[in-house]
Amino acid sequence: MEVVIEINGSLGKDEVISLYRSNGWSSAEKPEQLMAALKSSHSVVTARFEKELIGLANSLSDGHLVVYYPHLLVNPKYHRMGVATKIMQAMSDIYRDFHQQILVADGKAIDFYNSVGFVRAGKSEPMWIYEGNEH
Repeated sequence: MEVVIEINGSLGKDEVISLYRSNGWSSAEKPEQLMAALKSSHSVVTARFEKELIGLANSLSDGHLVVYYPHLLVNPKYHRMGVATKIMQAMSDIYRDFHQQILVADGKAIDFYNSVGFVRAGKSEPMWIYEGNEH
């Protein structure tokens, strides 16, 4: 399977909403805000298979020292095929010289992020004020 990874490429609203819905993420119910958030991201990495958007990740950053990865999602039809690993490799390449690369992982995602080099940050605990049911 040939997956095409692109950095800061164009995104269509319908394809983004479809991807988020396929993962059950509540941000799909706020399409205007979601698209604005992605547009305002420091970087967006996409994965496509035969031109279909099958995955994406975005980053928020000060541009010098710290980068935060709020979203990484892959269409469930393509889970366990290395797509997320390729996306995170692209992000790691962009931010390889940064002092901190940060994300919040939960559930089954923890093992994945460990596999691509992330570790728990000392004794820190993720905290949030969140108005959603899922992601």
